[in-house]
Amino acid sequence: MTSRPALVVLNGPNLNLLGEREPEVYGHETLADVEALCRARTDALGWHLDFRQTNHEGVMIDAIHEVRRSAIGLVVNAGGWTHTSVAIRDALAAVAGPVIEVHISDIRAREPFRAFSYLADVASAEVVGRGVRGYVDAIDEVHRLAG
Repeated sequence: MTSRPALVVLNGPNLNLLGEREPEVYGHETLADVEALCRARTDALGWHLDFRQTNHEGVMIDAIHEVRRSAIGLVVNAGGWTHTSVAIRDALAAVAGPVIEVHISDIRAREPFRAFSYLADVASAEVVGRGVRGYVDAIDEVHRLAG
């Protein structure tokens, strides 16, 4: 285990298909590309990166519970759960450090059901519509907020 502060990036359902699923919306970068971007930024900050993806809501909630006190901050792309999961929202409300909600596409410029986020009121900030680069912007926001 590392003594460096840990930044946790959690990715929800279907993000394992990044680069294949709807590239006209999400781009051609893969989740491995996103992880590499995040790792480069956290390495530059002297932080440890804990990067995860799951298609199972309970696994996401368990991950949030696991790191809620220990992480310097959390970057979360909950995918479709953004618009449906009060349970993930409630888990994020228990996180001690900054929580940054990130979305590759602009959720408010897409289908009407995507405009609402259950996470927005418990997130410290949102980064939307900046492509995969938004993850780096979200990490920088954690850095700004966590000091």
